[in-house]
Amino acid sequence: MLPTFKTNLDDIRGKITTIGKSLVESNELILQALQTCDAQKFNDSRNKIKNITSKTDEIDNSIIKVLALFTPEARDLRQVVAYFKITNELARACSNTRSFIRGFTDVCKDLDVKEINEYATLMQTSTVKAIDTTVKMINIDDTDELQEMYEEVLIEENKADDLYEMIERKLVEQAENTNMFEKYHRMLRALRKSEKIASRAISVANLLVYIKMGGNIHN
Repeated sequence: MLPTFKTNLDDIRGKITTIGKSLVESNELILQALQTCDAQKFNDSRNKIKNITSKTDEIDNSIIKVLALFTPEARDLRQVVAYFKITNELARACSNTRSFIRGFTDVCKDLDVKEINEYATLMQTSTVKAIDTTVKMINIDDTDELQEMYEEVLIEENKADDLYEMIERKLVEQAENTNMFEKYHRMLRALRKSEKIASRAISVANLLVYIKMGGNIHN
């Protein structure tokens, strides 16, 4: 592999890692903000992922240049293609995060969410663990360690999915006994975004395993 190709690839990987860390930090702030609907922390969370689209576009342009200049093959090509898809997944995860913040802060002051937050906090904890582990995977070269970390991400994503279903049942029950159905529905829609972020994490983890082991790309 040409040194210049490796240098370009390392630079792309570093930029992807930086975006991933910002996503983790943003969701950690959401976790802190949930219990009291802390508007400042929600705003800080939003600021952590500002201008992500322009940053992912910059990475994508770098990837296109690498493809044009070096025409990589085999594993090198796998890595470049996977990075191209990873930037898209991270951008969508950041979009989901912004939608979660916007939707949750819009209704949380109006609803009695103490019981819901018990589950929402657990779900967001799993989401944070999923994306944090995935971001750490970006710089792991050992295939056994990578596979173990992938399993951890899968477990946390499944937890987030199960907890969302529990929240959904509780919110529906509460909404049936109130005239605020629309607000409960909006909260449920917002919480769905948290579960979606965990799903994005498993998609990225799949791509990172694909880079090292090949096979098929799974979404």
